[in-house]
Amino acid sequence: MAHTRIRPFNTRETYPEQKLDNDLCQAVVARGTMVFVRGQIGQDLETSASVGIGDPAAQAHQAMRNIRLLLEESGARMEHLCRLVVYLTDIRHREAVYRAMGEYVKGVHPVSTGLVVSALARPEWLVEIEATAVIPDAEDGATRAGP
Repeated sequence: MAHTRIRPFNTRETYPEQKLDNDLCQAVVARGTMVFVRGQIGQDLETSASVGIGDPAAQAHQAMRNIRLLLEESGARMEHLCRLVVYLTDIRHREAVYRAMGEYVKGVHPVSTGLVVSALARPEWLVEIEATAVIPDAEDGATRAGP
């Protein structure tokens, strides 16, 4: 079975200033059950406009809204999240980012790893969040958590 690619794009259009030419996508559904979501940042998926410039909480909210939308487009839901990886450009943003992120994972309990990095792909981005979800088999429906 081929993997399903969600929102494929080429970096030529996404990052023209960086002179890249990579075929990527926003999420991949593997074997019909595992969903790998590309690191999401404070950027609107429809317009590519950066949002929340200078505001790590606003960027985290946008990243989590993007994750929720991409999971839905992949046939998954937030309660299927298993893992989040959070990249911060400044440790002082941790509390604001994790408070925002927490609003989206209430009752879900994914594992989470946080890293502080020197920079992200664009200087205005302060936080990036990637996600992995597993869509349970139909018979596992009773074990689902969340709303």
